[in-house]
Amino acid sequence: MARRVEPSRALDIKICCARLYASVWAQALLGDSFHPGGVALTERLGSFLNLEPGKRLLDVASGKGTSAIALAKRFGCEVIGVDYSKELVSESKAAAETEGLGNRVQFRYSDAEALPFPDSFFDAVICECAFCTFPDKAGTAGEFARVLRADGRLGFSDITRTGELPEDLVGLLAWIACIGDAQTLEEYIGYFKAAGFAIETVEEQNDTLGELVQDVRAKLLGAELLVKLKKLDLPGVDFEQARRLARSAAEAIREGKLGYALLVGVRQRMASKIPVFNVL
Repeated sequence: MARRVEPSRALDIKICCARLYASVWAQALLGDSFHPGGVALTERLGSFLNLEPGKRLLDVASGKGTSAIALAKRFGCEVIGVDYSKELVSESKAAAETEGLGNRVQFRYSDAEALPFPDSFFDAVICECAFCTFPDKAGTAGEFARVLRADGRLGFSDITRTGELPEDLVGLLAWIACIGDAQTLEEYIGYFKAAGFAIETVEEQNDTLGELVQDVRAKLLGAELLVKLKKLDLPGVDFEQARRLARSAAEAIREGKLGYALLVGVRQRMASKIPVFNVL
């Protein structure tokens, strides 16, 4: 399981993640979907969640709102997206209005570890390539279960790890890039089972991660050239560090140490409490 994270460092990780993914830098490298597989993999994950008009879906770490909007359009469901970046929440709200979905797709600023919703409020929860950045993974899995109704469904995808990673893939930058605290598939499953989920579907999608990393490496070269030509402004970016991280990630993927997977869980009904009578 993930190592214990001190509260001050946990806050630093959350703030850094929010700032990074709201930056021009992240959007230049990752585009609209901040995860491997893009909208196509999002819709595949959504197909397991029994979404339809009238169903309510929570998108945790909703980023620019791309997944929430795509799922609302594809399945006709209502979606609430939450993100730790106020800038991305504002951007997402504007995108939903532009698509004419403001009545069915909402976005809120929220910490995934303390969701601002009542128990059993949602029919489904989706979380893509973000869980591994949450410092309190057990607590977050518990929050997913709490806000889901009985038999509600969880759609999850994230980077998986096998074995030890090189030192440059475990620092703060690697953590907020969804690598530093990636878990094994079995560990992710363990978090969700402990929170009360029965795991129904597991799929490895390793190729999508390799494709994303190769795409990022190509965009890094282009971004660095544009910065040198003064056609793109990315203040504070350490291109050498970013190239080193991407190179190490690509090598780890080739060696089978990093992958990507999706899983679907069903929130189990709580066993009914049987009253106990004292017999005198």
